[in-house]
This record gives sequence, structure tokens and C-alpha cells, in this order.
Amino acid sequence: MTVEQNVLQPGGAAKHQQTFLNQLREITGINDIQVLQKALKDSNGNLELAVAFLTAKNAKVPQLEEATYYQTALPGNDRYISVGSQADTNVIDLTGDDKDDLQRAIALSLEESNRAFRETGITDEEQAISRVLEASIAENKASLKRTHPEVWSDSPNPYDRKRQDNCPVGLKNVGNTCWFSAVIQSLFNLLEFRRLVLNFNPPANAQDLPRNQKEHRNLPFMRELRYLFALLVGSKRKYVDPSRAVEILKDAFKSNDSQQQDVSEFTHKLLDWLEDAFQIKAEEERDGEKPKNPMVELFYGRFLAVGVLEGKKFENTEMFGQYPLQVNGFKDLHECLEAAMIEGEIESLHSENSAKSGQEHWFTELPPVLTFELSRFEFNQALGRPEKIHNKLEFPPILYLDRYMHKNREITRIKRDEIKRLKEYLTVLQQRLERYLSYGSGPKRFPLVDVLQYALEFASSKPVCTSPVDDLGASAPASGTLPPQIPPSTIEQQGPSSSDVPSTSPVQRSVIHKPFTQSRIPPDLPMHPAPRHITEEELSVLEGCLHRWRTEVENDTRDLQESISRIHRTIELMYSDKTMVQVPYRLHAVLVHEGQANAGHYWAYIYDHHQNRWMKYNDISVTKSTWEELERDSFGGYRNASAYCLMYINDKEQYLIQEEFNKETGQMLVGMDTLPSDLRDYVKEDNKRFEKELEEWDAELAQKAQQEKLLSQIPRAPAPSPAPVQAGEPEYLEQPSRTDISKHLKEDSVQAINKALAEQEDRGPEAIMDTAIKLEYTRLLKLAQEDPPPECDYRLRHAIVYFIQNQAPKKIIERTLLEQFGDHNLSFDERCRNIMKVAQAKLEMIKPDEVNMEEYERWHQDYRHFRETTMFLMVGLEFFQKKSYMEALLYLIYAYQNNKELLSKGPYRGHDEELISHYRRECLLKLNEHAAALFESGDDQEVNNGLIIMNELIVPCLPLLLVDEMEEKDIVAVEDMRNRWCSYLGQEMEPNLQEKLTDFLPKLLDCSTEIKGFNDPPKLPSYSTHELCERYARIMLSLSRTPADGR
Repeated sequence: MTVEQNVLQPGGAAKHQQTFLNQLREITGINDIQVLQKALKDSNGNLELAVAFLTAKNAKVPQLEEATYYQTALPGNDRYISVGSQADTNVIDLTGDDKDDLQRAIALSLEESNRAFRETGITDEEQAISRVLEASIAENKASLKRTHPEVWSDSPNPYDRKRQDNCPVGLKNVGNTCWFSAVIQSLFNLLEFRRLVLNFNPPANAQDLPRNQKEHRNLPFMRELRYLFALLVGSKRKYVDPSRAVEILKDAFKSNDSQQQDVSEFTHKLLDWLEDAFQIKAEEERDGEKPKNPMVELFYGRFLAVGVLEGKKFENTEMFGQYPLQVNGFKDLHECLEAAMIEGEIESLHSENSAKSGQEHWFTELPPVLTFELSRFEFNQALGRPEKIHNKLEFPPILYLDRYMHKNREITRIKRDEIKRLKEYLTVLQQRLERYLSYGSGPKRFPLVDVLQYALEFASSKPVCTSPVDDLGASAPASGTLPPQIPPSTIEQQGPSSSDVPSTSPVQRSVIHKPFTQSRIPPDLPMHPAPRHITEEELSVLEGCLHRWRTEVENDTRDLQESISRIHRTIELMYSDKTMVQVPYRLHAVLVHEGQANAGHYWAYIYDHHQNRWMKYNDISVTKSTWEELERDSFGGYRNASAYCLMYINDKEQYLIQEEFNKETGQMLVGMDTLPSDLRDYVKEDNKRFEKELEEWDAELAQKAQQEKLLSQIPRAPAPSPAPVQAGEPEYLEQPSRTDISKHLKEDSVQAINKALAEQEDRGPEAIMDTAIKLEYTRLLKLAQEDPPPECDYRLRHAIVYFIQNQAPKKIIERTLLEQFGDHNLSFDERCRNIMKVAQAKLEMIKPDEVNMEEYERWHQDYRHFRETTMFLMVGLEFFQKKSYMEALLYLIYAYQNNKELLSKGPYRGHDEELISHYRRECLLKLNEHAAALFESGDDQEVNNGLIIMNELIVPCLPLLLVDEMEEKDIVAVEDMRNRWCSYLGQEMEPNLQEKLTDFLPKLLDCSTEIKGFNDPPKLPSYSTHELCERYARIMLSLSRTPADGR
């Protein structure tokens, strides 16, 4: 492959200098062309010295420019140009603290990379990839030796690994290979690419070809990629193992270094390898014509670079694959593209004898598949390490690229000039508007409309003839009665003591701060300050002026805001005319990275063009998704997750996503029918092996069931009776039914009956019962209308209080009261027994259409749910106060989930959601700290215990905290927990600790909000109503005496 160039002006020296500048930019991360040129000039063209100048501790840190310059081909390199690729930035380890070692490494790397390429034909970029691949395979092998279940271990039950219907197949993470899964799935779901790979036939004379390292690698890799794609098409497994494809890549190079792979870097090299493989086949099949490589046709385009370099005009035609875009400083994809297409002083393109440099880029040929690499990592010169850019960047599902095409460059330049003029005018308008909205000369500024309104209100207030101090003379205390003035802070800290402030002195009691009462304004004082003297004539003139000025300011402000909105709309619609929407590209895949620059997790959102929906491919998990979820995880600025690579496809080239049809029958081919015969046989064999696993599992289960049946027939000795439960320790039983709860109401019912008998002793049982019910209802209504402190929740005392507060139907309340007085617990004496019989008779007289029994049962079920939630909360808080955080967590989790379900039906159905959320969050944070401390100890047993806490308790709970975007504190807590573990990445540690950390982090950093199943709810103690209220009051009182820790 060659770089097609047509250099009109600059000579060979300029090209050589540009090559050095590009190398400097890649090594140092500095994009300021003037800084790089100065360093090269000061070092007399010595690249090593230039790097030393730029990376020295006292070097001036330049501000990274928003636009990136494109790389040119290195001498002796015949590869297509990679447009500003970040691939080479990982060749040299720039994360160390020793600057001398850093400079030596840079110099050695530059020498070694050129020498290694000449000797082996393998670039240092490819060697960096091999190090990671080898580490990934080693990690996968090491994981087989571990005793504890790891992040990606297979379930022993093959039915858990069985593919459901035609659900897409996932890819197993074989050790830090989420980058591999994300890229492969994105390409596999591009149907034209899938067909090219599946139908690839190795050249017939492959054995006669020179067996250098590249050719030894590419063809076997293509074979394994075909097998992998075939399994993704027809496997009966939920996910497949890509280890063999990764193993091929690992075997191609040898190194011991370990780091997680970069998606754009891997995509770039993967396409290169595929291109080489297809090139061999294309050259074999050519018939006197220049061979066409399908990978080049699919993924590579051309752009024209027109510019001025040191006053000389030039024009280059270059080929590109992945197109790099800077993120920092831009809000959307079009702004990134505009900055990438215009570099330097573009005015110099149209002027003569200018020494300034600048260039414009115009697409002359776009590839069917256009990939944008979003540069979200930058090198921090001060800290000596890369950092991730978390800024928000929006991108559309349909991208129109007409404005960047060479054929439209004249109209685009006109529109760009118009947009520039509009933006300059917009800046002036916004500055003028700001003067209206922030008026004043001091540090505090206010809207001018409000200032005029305040002046108008002051002038219109009722005049007063006394000073604001004199009119308080009548109410002021007598001289000598007040103690010496004490600063308010002292009063608040010390409070009034019994000796200093006698309780009998009403004057001295007034210094005590009483919120809600002391700040009330006496009714005889004016609400606002007012002018002391103003005549009607003065007031009339002033009001007229202020009214007129306020109206003028309002009109001016409205005109400015409308003009600004109009300009924004004009800019937005600048490229919406028909001539500029002829090149539509549809978003096909978004590759997302969650984490920091030195570690993280990758997954992909891929559009299903036939089902018209987004799918989320997260290693073995493949789930339906939405554009809203994609926005949240991909735009950035919200959490540590953001898009790192965007794959768009030409919306007019339907062959890219079109299914294959049988040429004879015209029917669409699906599944195994799309595979060549050799791959069909391969998949069938793998499916047979999996079916055998299922059969063996079924046989094993059947054998176990038979053994259990035989054991159950063997007579056993009677089990010893259980030991009595100690006093004070509640038994853990099923929750009491409504009948059990009614036993606790006996005392309330008897008390109401006794009151009714005292009032109407000579009346019959029915009248006494009616009176008793009215008395009981009045009592409960009063409790329901009170606003008690948190420790005194009357809803726990009686279901009727709960029903009244939640506006239950009257018939539900009446039947509940009848059941209370018709309960068998009232049969202990003659009077109560008569009341009970009357109530039971009335219950029997209620017709089915009078009370909806299904609704009645729902209300009582909700009340039992409320009591259960209360017990989850109470027990969880008790464990929390005992610092038994592992025990407390599950109770608080269920308390929060149950409470959320209750509150969805009404605000008084459950408890304070913020309180439960706070202690659930605190519990997770404390467990995270404990697990991190165990990990830091370095002891194998302690480290394993810490990771068990994380894997079994904390990680499954994270989706619960992330599912509600409104809970900002929960999201911050999740980020704190993740950052705590990410902080270990830059630290030196034992290899086994590093291995466990890299194995655990992808699971912690998984941004999925899919709620995973928990264990069964913990059993709850069986409390009477009195015991429940007492323990609940005790725990809530203890919380009120404890600092809220920011709650």
C-alpha cells in the first residue's frame, strides 16, 4: 500500500521536518506546532534532545490545541496513513516518575522501533499489542487455578449458558479482553463485513508463500476469526470463547509487559491484519488488473489537504482509516469535525506572501464505514501520566457530511464565513444581554428589571415619620435589665445556663434563639423599608419614570433574547438545505469506555437495523437497550463512562446491512444457512458438544434425585426437640397474619367497649357496639391527623391509621373495624362476647357487592408489606449501629426496595426514602473501605476476603444505586468506591495482587444498570405490635442523637 501524495510547493526538507514534528507530537502529547518547531530548532534537529527539552521538569507546559495535525508516512513505511492515530502513544511508558529514565526510554524506543521494523517488518505498535494479548491469555490460564469464583467463570449449569431463541451470542472475557469483544461485535453486526470474513478462502498456494511473521500470523488469525464469527451466527451457547483467536495474536509476538488494550488502537491494527490477509487473496486472483482489497474498499477513504506551510502553498491527497477527533473544548461532533478540518490560520490560504501556516481538509472519497476515534485521553505533563477527558460530547444518530466534502467546499466556505459573522454578532448581543441581567458595579449584581421594580416598591411603600430605631423605644427593655452583649455564636454554642438566665425573667429569656417564632415581624411594623418624606407629586413623577424605564428594559431584554434565539436557529439550520443533506451516515455502533486513562471497561451499543432498536453488548451479556441509555453512557460528563469510538455507515449503501438471499428460491437466508459448508460443519460439531453437556447435566440431576429418593425411604431416628429460645431473643418466624395482629388490638377494643358501656349502660349490645366503633374510629382518626416525631409512627399501632392517612375507601375502614370487634379474642367475658357476636352477625350481613374483597385484601396486604418493610429497616439499622455492616446491608437493601414499591402508590405508604437511602449508602461505603483495607494488607487470605466482600455484596448492589439518576448522592458514592480501587492502578504491588485487581476491576466498572437477583430476603423476627413500636422508637431515637453525616 502506498500513500498517494501530490505535493505542489514544499520540498523534501519540509516533509522531513513534518515527519519529525509528528513524531514529537506522538511522544510528548503536545499539539502546539510552534512549541514543537522551537524545540526542534533549539536541538538542531536532534529528536532525542527535542524530546528532552519538551519533557523536562521545568519545561513550559503548552496548552493543547483543539485541532490535531495529521501524521505523514514514516520513511520506509509503506502503510496507509493513520490520521492522527493514538495508537503509537502507548508504545513508550510515560507513566513513570523518573524523568531521566523516561528520556532514556524515549531515545531507546525510537532507535529500537526503526531497527525492529527493518528486521522483522513489525512495528513497535504491534509489539505493544502483543504484550497485552499475551497478558490476557496468561490471565485466562491463571484464572483456571484459582479457588474462588472469578468475574468471568462459567456457571456449572449448562442451561445457564444456553442461548435463548435467536438472541445474539456474547463473547467471553478471557482476561482484560473487553476491548476485543466490543470491536469484534461491532464488526460482526456489520453484515457485509460478516459475509467477507465468513466467505474468505485462504489462497490455494498459501504453503508456497514466504512465511515471514506477518503472513504466518494473518492467515491463521483469519481462520480463527471465521470460526468465531460462525459460532456467533449459529451457536446454541449464550456466549462463546474467543481464546483461540486471541492466542493467535499472542503467539505472533513475545513480551512480558501487561496493560489493558486500547479500542481504537486494536481496531486500527485489526483492519491492517485483515487487509493483509485479503491482499494476499486479491493478488492471487487478479487478472492483469490492480487487485482490489475489500477491506480498503470498506473502511478507507481519502481527503485533500490544502494549505500553506511557511508561506508556501501545498496540496496533498491522503488516505485515512479511523478519523481522530479531539473532544476537549467541543460540545458536539460537528464542532469536533469543523476543528479537525481547519487547522492554523486559514486566512493565509487566500493571501499572498504570508509566513503563517494553516490548512483545510476536504473529504474527496468517504468510506462506506466511517469510524471516528474520539481522543478522550491526554498526557498530563505536570503529573507525568495520561488522564481521561470526561467532557460531554453529543453526537447524532444521523450525521450529514456534505459540508466536509471537497465538491461542496465553495458553498461550505461561504456558510462558514456567515456562521463566523453570526457568532461574532451573537457574542456582542450576549454581552449586551448580560449587562441587563447582571446590573451593578459591585460584586453582587441583579437583573435591571428587578432593580427598577424594587425601587418602585420602595417609593410606593407607606411613608414613615420615625427612624427604624426610634419607633422601637416603647417595646425596648428597661435600662440595666439586659446582660452584657454576648456574640451570637457564643450564645449558640453555650446555650443559656440556669444560673445566668433565670427562668423567672421573661426579658432575659428573649435572648434565647427560637426558630420559627423569634423572626416573626410584629403586625404594627411595616414589611419593608419606606421613604420618610415624599410628596404626591414626587411620587407620581417617580412612579411614571420607573414604570416607563422598566417597560423599556423589559422590551430591550426580550428583543435581545429573541435575536439571540433567532441567530442560534439560523446557525443550526445553516446546513439544513437540500443540497447539504445528500450524504447521510447512520450511527451503527458506539464503543464505550468506563474508568480512567490507565484502566477501565469497554462495551458496545450496536444498532439492530432490522429490528430498529439498540442492543448493548457487554462481554457475555447481550441485552436490549434504548437511545436514552446510550446517551447517558456515551455522551460523557455524567459519570466516568463515555464514547471512545463511533462507527457510522453510509445510509444509502444498503448492502452493508442487507441480509443474504437464496439465488434460486429468493428466500432470505438466516442462521446456519448463511454459513459456508465447512463452517456449518464446525458449528454443528460444537453444538453437539454443548448438547452432550446438557444431557450429562440432566443425567447427573436425575441420579441425584434417585439417590435422594432412596435416602428418604430409610427410617430415621426422631429428631431431638429444639432448644427453648432464650428470653429477649425473638424467634425468626413467618410474619403474623392479620388474625395474629388482631390479638394485639384486644386491649384497644376492650377499652372502647368499656367507654361505650359507661356512656350507655342501659342500651343493648348493638347500640353499645356502634358507640364503641365510633369511639375507636375517633381515637384512630385523631392519631392519623397528628404529626408525631419519627420515633412515634402511629401507623404501626393500627392498620386503620395507615388506611386513613392513605385515603382508603370508607367501606374498607368500616369492615376492618367490624373485624376488630368481631374477633374471637373478645370472648373472655359476657359483655364483650355479646359485642363480638353482634359484630360477626353484621359481617355476615355484608353483601359481596357492598365491599370489594379483592380491594380489601390488597389494602391489608399493603399494610403487612409496610410492617415488613419497617422490620427490615429496624433490624438493618440495629445491625448498622453495632457496626455489623455485612449483616445490615441485606436488610437495608430490602427495606429500600420494598419502601420504594410502597411509595410508588402514595407518599404515606412507606418510610422516609432519604433516610433508608443514606444508611444503605453508608453501609456500602464502609464495606468498601473495609474490603480495600483487607486488599491493602497483602495477606492472601485477607485479600481474598476483601474481594469476596466486593464481588458478593458491593458489586451486585451498584446497579441499585445507579438505576435512579435523580439520586445524585448515590451516584457520587459509586464513583467514590470505584475511584478508591482505581487508585491502586498507579501503585507498585505484588504480581498476584495486580492479577487479582485487573481481574476484579472490569466487574466493578461495569456501567450496566441491570438489576441482578439477590438471595432470598432474610428472615424477620416475629414481634407483637407493642414490641415493634418500642424497638422502632428506640432505634429512631438513637438515630436522632447521632450526627447525620451529611444526610
